[in-house]
Amino acid sequence: MTGSRKPTPAELDLLRVLWRLGPSTVKQVHEAQLAERPDVAYATVLRLLQIMHGKGLLTRDESQRSHVYAAAQAQDSLQTNLLRDLIHKAFSGSGKDLVMAALRDHVSDEERAQIHAEIRRALEEDGDAR
Repeated sequence: MTGSRKPTPAELDLLRVLWRLGPSTVKQVHEAQLAERPDVAYATVLRLLQIMHGKGLLTRDESQRSHVYAAAQAQDSLQTNLLRDLIHKAFSGSGKDLVMAALRDHVSDEERAQIHAEIRRALEEDGDAR
């Protein structure tokens, strides 16, 4: 992922809105943002969407009076690219070190149990495939 296509935290907030809503007008994105950040101005949302379009993070349908913005990349695809970049930069390329840090410091007991169950399920499926 090139640096210019890497979203800022504010841009990620808007991407999450667009992934949730699907293609949307500035007004729709702004209204959705108001629920989380009542202080955000319409002009700020408009400007960020325009910048994101310029960076290639969004597509824009200009066929109607109100432009419709959509994420240029699926959520899982962008998250995978950001994760790959994080692993490379912060964990010297070690996915294991990232997982260990997350498990140690950022995962609740409930989430840890869910992860354990998912690993158990994957191992069982792997055993069935043999």
